[in-house]
Formats: sequence, structure tokens, C-alpha cells
Amino acid sequence: MIALLQRVSCASVRVEGEVVARIDQGLLVLVGVQREDDEAQPARLAKRLLEYRVFADAAGKMNRSLLDTGGGLILVPQFTLAADTGSGTRASFTTAAEPERARRLFDQLLAQCQARLPATQAGVFGADMQVALVNDGPVSFLLS
Repeated sequence: MIALLQRVSCASVRVEGEVVARIDQGLLVLVGVQREDDEAQPARLAKRLLEYRVFADAAGKMNRSLLDTGGGLILVPQFTLAADTGSGTRASFTTAAEPERARRLFDQLLAQCQARLPATQAGVFGADMQVALVNDGPVSFLLS
């Protein structure tokens, strides 16, 4: 699984004009599922997302995690993150997991995060989403 973690001061996801997720300070994470991902990936990624230290401590160092700050979390399924962009001028999606499998692994990631951070929210798998965010810093990390 690939995750583009973004520290935000606010973020929201809309589907067909309706807000399906909204947070203030926290993390917005775009998630791509790759063909070779297995059942262990969601738990591993959930732990990293919740414990990754991207928030400032009293000294201004990035030493605090989402669990430390109590911020919000939005997970957004985004299959384009799993694209093969190694050559040419058009992405290939042969490295992305098939939709049914990707949905199952994304749902497992969501459940893992909600077990430790109940207010975790998500975009809608397979939907045309409009994602709005104010990247705080900007701070973005690609986790895989």
C-alpha cells in the first residue's frame, strides 16, 4: 500500500456535492493499493499513519503523532497512486490491485485506524471525489 500523508489545518471530501468527511487539524491521507499488497499491509500502514511523528512538540520539532495530538484523520482511496509512471507519457495501472481486492484492503485499513482513532473518516471507494485541503507546512510524506 502506498500512502501520501499530508498534515493539514483543515480538509474535506465531497461526493456529488455532499460532504462525506471533514476535519480540522490532522492528516489527510491518499491511499493506493498495489497488486502485490497482502493482508498484513493494512495493519502495518495503520500503525505508521497513527504513530508517524509529523506534528510539532514544544520545541518546534516534529515529534508528535496523530495519536499524541488527537487530530482528525481522513483516508481517501486513490488508485492512481499505484500507477506505473516509469516510462512514456501516460500512466499504466497494471501495478494497481484489482478493484474488489483494493476495496477490501482499504476497508481493512479504515477499520484498523478506526479501532485506535474512532473519529477516522474516509472518502468513498470508487467515487468521483472532490478533495479540499490546506496543507500545513506544507508537510507531505510518501509512505510505502
